[in-house]
Amino acid sequence: MIKFQQSILFLAIIVMALVVNACDGKEPAEHPNIVWLTSEDNGVHYMKMYDEGGVATPNIEALADQGLTFTHAFSNAAVCSAARSTIISGCYGPRLASHYHRRQLKVPMPADLNMYPYYLKQAGYYTTNNYKEDYNIFMSDSVWNDSSKKAHWRNRAEGQPFFYIQNFGVTHESRVHFPTEDVENVKTNYPMEEVKVQPNHPNTPLFKYTNARYRDKISQMDAQVGQVIKDLDADGLLENTFIFYYGDHGGVLPGSKGYLYETGVHVPMVVYVPEKYKHLVAFEKGSKVDGFVSFVDLAPTVLRLAGIELPDEMDGKAFLGKGIKASEVNNRNTTYSYADRFDEKYDMVRAIRKGKYKYIRSYQPFNYDGLMNNYRYKQQAYIEWKDLYEQGKLNKVQSAFFEAKDPEMLFNVEEDKYETVNLSHLDKYADVLKEMRILYNQKEENLCDLSFYPEFYLKDVAFDNPVQFGVKHKNDLIRYKTIADLQILPFADAKDGIEKALKSGDVWDRYWALIVCSSFGQEAKIFAANIQKIAAADDERINRVRAAEFLGITKLAHPDTVMLDALYSTTDETEALLILNSMVLMSDIHYDYKFQINRKNIANNILQGNETQLSLDYVMNLSQTER
Repeated sequence: MIKFQQSILFLAIIVMALVVNACDGKEPAEHPNIVWLTSEDNGVHYMKMYDEGGVATPNIEALADQGLTFTHAFSNAAVCSAARSTIISGCYGPRLASHYHRRQLKVPMPADLNMYPYYLKQAGYYTTNNYKEDYNIFMSDSVWNDSSKKAHWRNRAEGQPFFYIQNFGVTHESRVHFPTEDVENVKTNYPMEEVKVQPNHPNTPLFKYTNARYRDKISQMDAQVGQVIKDLDADGLLENTFIFYYGDHGGVLPGSKGYLYETGVHVPMVVYVPEKYKHLVAFEKGSKVDGFVSFVDLAPTVLRLAGIELPDEMDGKAFLGKGIKASEVNNRNTTYSYADRFDEKYDMVRAIRKGKYKYIRSYQPFNYDGLMNNYRYKQQAYIEWKDLYEQGKLNKVQSAFFEAKDPEMLFNVEEDKYETVNLSHLDKYADVLKEMRILYNQKEENLCDLSFYPEFYLKDVAFDNPVQFGVKHKNDLIRYKTIADLQILPFADAKDGIEKALKSGDVWDRYWALIVCSSFGQEAKIFAANIQKIAAADDERINRVRAAEFLGITKLAHPDTVMLDALYSTTDETEALLILNSMVLMSDIHYDYKFQINRKNIANNILQGNETQLSLDYVMNLSQTER
């Protein structure tokens, strides 16, 4: 009975669509089936079809033979929720405030825009997701027909076109959370002796084993992909179904997932092109597409393939579908990416790549990459890497992960695929640096990047309509960015701007001036007297913390009193996370300050928060440990 009702409803929708198109003088829309096969945590560096040191994936390679291999596909974020929020919305995360992982609060979609499956559903598609969502955005009931472990295209009405997502978790980061004993006791199928450890990693048996074990997981994932293809074939659907395979961001080896290096954002993407709908694709089957495509482009692409008009509010651009020219796609050569809070670890990093050059802008470069993040350090390779650094057993390239970053970094990723040689200081790359900086600044200033406000402040004043808030405060955001950009100047050129911002009546002018001072470190000690006053009496709690952070970095004062007072006085869990991030930095490798924390003085909701608990435990443990 239910199937019969579904069929009647589906036929009614199709008839209505035909009538509307006939009245408009348009041809009836084509509705190919579309399947997305998404593997977790896979970068191009570990698959043989992209990298000679990778593992074979015969089922994915077979899809490519009958379709397209995208050589430059990118996640805009390097972690699941931020990446998936970009995909589902077709919008860049920093303008929606959907890019924090894990979310403290969900945010709404922009006005007049729905998640893309809504439009497919309205056009008569059966929309299904099996089954991970992980969106940082509120989702309406009109998005999926079914999003669950039972979701399947076979549950649709007879003859109804479908959109189906299958997620594969076998390659997830958690699958390499194994005890060190496994190196000796659990053998891998991928030969360890064939592993070439990347140059910024220590060349140890543990790192080789982790590489091999991860490649085994990719092989398992490929077999799962093959089973879905067999099911589609058994149902007679291959001739009219587009099949996309892609990784949801980069890989899980240390320094990839969670970071904007190519290992974190450059993903495999293959699209099988069905014979019936090959006219919707301007490329020959079996070809490689070298144009740059990003996750923000996926939503408009699937709508274009389905013949649905694209909403104006989406940021992405379709790369397949009627009217999309191969030359236009292959001429695309830029991608933009972003990283902020991952679990309890704060940072603010942006990147833009154009062709072979990658520009990375670190706004809090003293927050070194290896700063504690509990989930990352469940992986034994992370632990070993940090231990070897503290023992002084790493070379300069391997040590960089645990040391302050440059505010600007420039890499030639075709010659230096693991981004180990920063070209920004070399005179012969001055023109390239300038070009990339201009390109990046244009992107940022047009975007209304909300992260120039602290997350806890956005949560209170902007999360009901982040996009509108960003547009309203665009000039303020640009001014805060201008202050932050003082850190890329020589200190002599930045000094007057820093002094003015430190004395500003705008709280966030002062906030960014303090961060800039921490970036300069000892050079900025001429502002010590002013910063000490801010630490003692600023109206904004987090500014007192940022001032104490500078005094701790420069060894001018112990940061404990100011930071503990701030922690004890806040009842906002998100603000507490930011305070605790500074305390973790002050406790860890380079500074080794001790904090005598009294849990009784901390608000109960903060004690109960998962991320705040992790940071608290870490700081308290370090404060009891002699180095």
